[in-house]
Amino acid sequence: MSTPPFLKLPGCVRAVRVGGLAALWGEPVGAARGTALLVPGFTGSKEDFIALLEPLAEAGFRTVAVDQRGQYESGGPEDPEAYTVRALGADVRALSAELGVDGPLHLVGHSFGGQVVREAVLSVSGALPWQSLTLMSTGPGSIDPAEAARTALLLDALESMDLESIWQVMRQLEGERVPPLEPEIAEFLHRRWLANLPQALKAAAAHLVAAPDRVDELAAVGLRTLVLSGERDYAWPVPEQSRMAERLGALRTVVAGSGHSPNAERPAETAAALAAFWSA
Repeated sequence: MSTPPFLKLPGCVRAVRVGGLAALWGEPVGAARGTALLVPGFTGSKEDFIALLEPLAEAGFRTVAVDQRGQYESGGPEDPEAYTVRALGADVRALSAELGVDGPLHLVGHSFGGQVVREAVLSVSGALPWQSLTLMSTGPGSIDPAEAARTALLLDALESMDLESIWQVMRQLEGERVPPLEPEIAEFLHRRWLANLPQALKAAAAHLVAAPDRVDELAAVGLRTLVLSGERDYAWPVPEQSRMAERLGALRTVVAGSGHSPNAERPAETAAALAAFWSA
């Protein structure tokens, strides 16, 4: 799961609710050059983007980072059908229409969120509301087999264990592989995990292990696209993401020194790459 480097909101950012979803809304310095809707991945939240919001504001961009339905502070119904990729993509379309902002609108999806925003784009009939699409640390279809095996274990655990029990098992399995976290960050990760709805976690996990390749469909849409990743990625191999970019005719950016979450691991470099893409 992505680990935000800090939690204190920058002065340009406020916590809001938009279209029924919890969000962090960042206002730009001076006149807005555009707005970006940021959609997090599996087990993530809007806080995964927190370190991007101030540098993007300084570059002149408004940002709206959301918790998807069933994630952290957004909540949702008990019906499992509310958390399919199709349903979450519909949320992205509805939210894009409800933002009520002028100027270009850019769409960004991280990891599982990348496949949600892809679904949003593919299910539009008529003119697209977005000027660009960024697929961050996501891939063409299902996740890497090794990660799929781990995710399948989690899916099985969700059928028989409560979230607190699963959290304790995950902590034990990580052991010394994970560097110690600041107490505030560790407490946040625990609290966020427990706030996720099991139905949403199950639906996302089931999608990730069996996601179809829809790259050719997306390429046919013709939306200007950036494929951005770190130098390494446990979910989708970096070469696979590069091949996806070629199939899409997309711009390709690799953020040095980062892994699956360049937004949290190298936020300054990631923000600069996004601002440059949106400004071109």
